[in-house]
Amino acid sequence: MNQKRLSAPTSWPITRKTNLWITRPSSGPYSKKESIPLTIALRDILKLGQNTKEIRHILNEGEILVDGFIEKDHRFPIGIFSIVSIPAIKKHYRVLLDTKGRFILHPIKDSDIKLCKIKNKTTIRGGAVQLNLHDGSNINASNDYKTGDSVLLQLPQRKITKHLKRKPGNLAMVIGGKHSGEIGFIKEVKKVRSSQPNMVKIKDEKEFEVIEDYVFVIGTKKPEIDLGVDK
Repeated sequence: MNQKRLSAPTSWPITRKTNLWITRPSSGPYSKKESIPLTIALRDILKLGQNTKEIRHILNEGEILVDGFIEKDHRFPIGIFSIVSIPAIKKHYRVLLDTKGRFILHPIKDSDIKLCKIKNKTTIRGGAVQLNLHDGSNINASNDYKTGDSVLLQLPQRKITKHLKRKPGNLAMVIGGKHSGEIGFIKEVKKVRSSQPNMVKIKDEKEFEVIEDYVFVIGTKKPEIDLGVDK
């Protein structure tokens, strides 16, 4: 299934007027705006092939891993902080956003850790607490974790190794809106008593506010993962 290039999300770093159609992502945990099809990441960003046919051949050979597991679906959606690995050439990349809100793949060495945001919590059979993460996965944990916090996972086991709270003083990345891709310290979490979203005040070289859904905690004093920036 394809979609027109001109109407593709602005987060996709593609040319708009070369061909009429482009691959759309499979249905999954991410919205179309929050993800990019694996084909586009491999072909248009990493330049591993000239067309979809070549990319599908690479995938069918089991040459590509996403978050530590072989992925063969060329439409598979990858989103912020997904890890794309190519073992044959010992290359690993983390999906990030640039300051214009476009997806990029940053070369990394820490391919065995992934940062996930807690989108929700549910209580499952037996009273256990399940964390619903931003990448669509679920993991059982204690009730100490809160929605909006982040967890550092060991891959491929997906074992929690660190808990990062969304609280003043911690470091966060903005993953939406006009400040997309910017990094700063949380100064204040403002609870709004209305139907409007809660706001978070971020301070870097300047101070600005974003809705809480756009805030992704990435560390305390410095990022817990390689982001290609010095902070």
